[in-house]
Amino acid sequence: MRRTGKKVSKQSESSKRKNGSFDITKQKQSTAKLSLKKGNGKKPAKSVIPVKESVISGIKKQYLKSNGSCNVTFRLPREAAPDAQVVTIVGDFNNWNLTDNKMKKLKNGDFKVTLKLHRDREYRFKYFIDSSRWENDWCADKYIPNTFGSDDSLVIV
Repeated sequence: MRRTGKKVSKQSESSKRKNGSFDITKQKQSTAKLSLKKGNGKKPAKSVIPVKESVISGIKKQYLKSNGSCNVTFRLPREAAPDAQVVTIVGDFNNWNLTDNKMKKLKNGDFKVTLKLHRDREYRFKYFIDSSRWENDWCADKYIPNTFGSDDSLVIV
């Protein structure tokens, strides 16, 4: 953008948007918003940073006060299994059963499941894609070598 010393009115700026110089609407549709707090020590100011949805994948933990367990949401991004039809999560929490915990396919192509796990434990796990391929979680807490010559994902609850 070239500076001419003239102020740009709101009307001419909005007409630039309509004419295709830049398109804010498309950016908002393809991003999620992540809020961060920052301030001067007195009253925190809130700022919003756009983040692509595919970045918000991985493991989310919600600790429950009532019974000492944790709701753990596992999310496999579409980039990890672009043509997958069925994904299950398999691990210590289900005795490595290949069919117990089928994940739900979301509109954006990601797969998601929430499991209630006991606190103060570590669980090995992997994703089993279309009954033929294994995939680790890209956002696992750790990776542990297994007896098959590869690594397992590890979630610490």
